[in-house]
Amino acid sequence: MAAEKIRMACAKLNISQAELARRYGTSPQSFSAKMKRDSFTVEELLKIADILDIKMNLAFEFADGTEI
Repeated sequence: MAAEKIRMACAKLNISQAELARRYGTSPQSFSAKMKRDSFTVEELLKIADILDIKMNLAFEFADGTEI
């Protein structure tokens, strides 16, 4: 789920995942493996949002569409 949103953000900003990995401070191979596992902490997602200069909103969404 997070990995797909990261892919979409990179595409919108015309930044490759390899470039994001370099800005993040890791190798493209390591970042790619993390993307495949889709195993990001909230802190890592906030760091990626900061690197991309975008906002990240975290919410719980209920079946009726309510978010908190």
